[in-house]
Amino acid sequence: MGRVKEIIMEKKILEVTVFADGLDHPECVAVHPDGSVWAGGEAGQVYQISADGKQIKEVANTGGFNLGIAFSPLADWLAICDNKNKCVWKYDLLTGVLTCFSSAVEGVPMSIPNYPAFDRKGNLYVSDSGTFRKVNGRVYKFDIYGNGVVWHKGPFSFANGMALSVDQQVLYVVCTWLPGVEQIKILPDGSAGERSVLIEIPKTCPDGIALDEEGNKYISCYTPNTIYKLNSAGELSTFIHDWESHTLCNPTNIAFGGKDKKRLYVAGLGRWHIALIDTDTPGLSLY
Repeated sequence: MGRVKEIIMEKKILEVTVFADGLDHPECVAVHPDGSVWAGGEAGQVYQISADGKQIKEVANTGGFNLGIAFSPLADWLAICDNKNKCVWKYDLLTGVLTCFSSAVEGVPMSIPNYPAFDRKGNLYVSDSGTFRKVNGRVYKFDIYGNGVVWHKGPFSFANGMALSVDQQVLYVVCTWLPGVEQIKILPDGSAGERSVLIEIPKTCPDGIALDEEGNKYISCYTPNTIYKLNSAGELSTFIHDWESHTLCNPTNIAFGGKDKKRLYVAGLGRWHIALIDTDTPGLSLY
């Protein structure tokens, strides 16, 4: 388990800018290789935002409440977790067609499909938070043909955002009510191995996670409007904090992007914009 060291504020709130404004309480964000930034809204909107943040286009609508999103390794389709419709959607970027990818795994309906994460081979991991305030979350895995299994039955305390390690041998799972992050080893045959707690962060509600090329883990918290940074030594520091709850308001999912991958985009469920933070280390490439 990681250890908390003296709080260090790496970034000041004045260094955070509003990248794109006018969205409907976005919880999710993902960056396409072409530089466009994508987000979802609480009324089912799927937004495509130009690389400069000036143009926002609603390209699709699920009619639900979009949580996490992620691009496939070839970036030809977008996986969308929908809380209201209890399913994962597939949005085909070539055709613009939106179809239901999955709503049940091994015959059991999804409860709160929360976040999708692809590995480089095209397998898709999906966290299911389970029942609110109950410890019954799980993680699904779909192969490149769309066949799904319960990859890890948990139970997790509200499984949320996820990310793969640099070597693709560990899956990190944010557990909001732990509160903290768990880690699961991925065995050579692709099955789930040992599970352990990576870090506990008391009195927070962690939601999202993203890694940089050095393996540092950025953990965004719905409350207290903070993004933490966990280094390879297991030391946790404060990357950015917004006590005003204005620029960073209930930060949820985060994603690296930009030409040099040194831009961290932050979705904030409490407001109407995507925030942007310049970083010193490039984010881990997902494609």
